[in-house]
Amino acid sequence: PPAPRGVPQIEVSFDLDANGICHVSARDKMTQKEQKITIQSSGGLSDAEVERMVKEAEANVERDRIKKEAIEVKNNADSLIYSTEKSLSEHKDKIGAEVVESVQKAINDTKKTMETETDPEKLKAAVETLQQAAMKIGEAVYKSSGSSEKKDDKTKDAETQ
Repeated sequence: PPAPRGVPQIEVSFDLDANGICHVSARDKMTQKEQKITIQSSGGLSDAEVERMVKEAEANVERDRIKKEAIEVKNNADSLIYSTEKSLSEHKDKIGAEVVESVQKAINDTKKTMETETDPEKLKAAVETLQQAAMKIGEAVYKSSGSSEKKDDKTKDAETQ
């Protein structure tokens, strides 16, 4: 489409090759005048720098693995805290005060551990404690629902493995 009077129409093309070199050309459609420029990176890494970075990465593999594990445990702990708090608020009326108190204490302890600890094993121990406390919610809800329903005398309890 024609441009308004006095406004040039310029066609610009960019070509980026595999080496990261950019070729730019611009052509004014009216005058057919063309300009080209090539842009290339002046600061690539030398072989020595690449090798140093690889060695540094290899030296930190174990530390990175431990940090990754700690982050994963913290994420699991965070979701467990959320689900436990949700269960606690949903079933507060069905469970005893001592269960609520012990679960709340386990939640608070886990939160404190998450803030201060970076050792994955200590974080896992806190998560395990919270899981055990969270199970008490289920047990209390199950007991309260079981006691409110009539038991059928013909039902036999069986142990499974």
